[in-house]
Amino acid sequence: MKKTAIVVAPGRGTYNRTELGYLAKLHANNAGLIKKFDGYRSSQNQKTVTELDSAARFSGATHTRGDNASPLIYACSYCDFLSIDRNEIDILAVTGNSMGWYTALACAGALDPMGGLEIVNTMGSLMQESLIGGQLIYPFVDDEWAPVQQQRNAIGSKIQEIDGRKDMVLSISINLGGMFVLAGNEAGLSAFEAEMPRLQERYPMRLPNHAAFHSKLQLSVAAKGRDDLSESLFLQPELPLIDGRGAIWNPKASNLTALYEYTLGHQVVETFDFTKAIRTAALEFMPDMFIVLGPGTTLGGATAQSLLLANWRGLNTKPEFKAAETAQPILASMGMPEQRRMLNA
Repeated sequence: MKKTAIVVAPGRGTYNRTELGYLAKLHANNAGLIKKFDGYRSSQNQKTVTELDSAARFSGATHTRGDNASPLIYACSYCDFLSIDRNEIDILAVTGNSMGWYTALACAGALDPMGGLEIVNTMGSLMQESLIGGQLIYPFVDDEWAPVQQQRNAIGSKIQEIDGRKDMVLSISINLGGMFVLAGNEAGLSAFEAEMPRLQERYPMRLPNHAAFHSKLQLSVAAKGRDDLSESLFLQPELPLIDGRGAIWNPKASNLTALYEYTLGHQVVETFDFTKAIRTAALEFMPDMFIVLGPGTTLGGATAQSLLLANWRGLNTKPEFKAAETAQPILASMGMPEQRRMLNA
């Protein structure tokens, strides 16, 4: 009997040093599609995804740039999606985090593979060209992934206070499981870093080469994206899609104008609620498991934390989740070789 699954596509920051060579090692069978991706990048006078993936060494300055990272991650994630054994796994719906929304659109059939690349590449390039503002991460859960309400309230209060100061901009960019990703201008981000307690010796953590995604600072980027990208790229999805508000776009019943406007409007300039998207997936579709596409493995923790916040299957803490996972796999990351093997066709 097939297992049912929700597929989750990762966003920026998931292709790092350990992922170098991901396409070459894992997706030689998709060489024809990757060649098409390379052809598109060449036509834009950009390094191909193959060049980036086969570099002699990982370079933060090169590989984390939006115009390089976005298409490279998209290529890895989309090829991962194609490799899932559909004879064993029934995919109920697709969602993604941040840039992963564009990948989710392609996985669900709302964009064809080249249409997905065009949107990812265009938006990643526009973000890199303008590089307005930045992002940082700050958690509100304890070591057992239980929410600390006092800390969560303190974060919200500090964001509101800083955003109200002259010449400072700060807002929640992404609700990401047990942490917030914040977006703001340099003054707003620096104030938060200076005034909030340092946690686990690494938070607040600034994200390199990241603009102020999912905030009003990206209004000009969203407008340029709508100028450069046509609504005709969008197709009726073949699988349900869950967006960054937790809303569901159904096959054969989606308003494509609304989907286009959401993707290049709200999705770019408003908070992306990944936590809510996972809650909707869990409670509306009741899957056996969640599959997080590669590259990387960092989105697995945020997905698990989102499930705990939704009280999925009565689970509330990290030990409870791990015990349930031991009894029956409920979260698999394709960036982990041993988990990938049980998903691959």
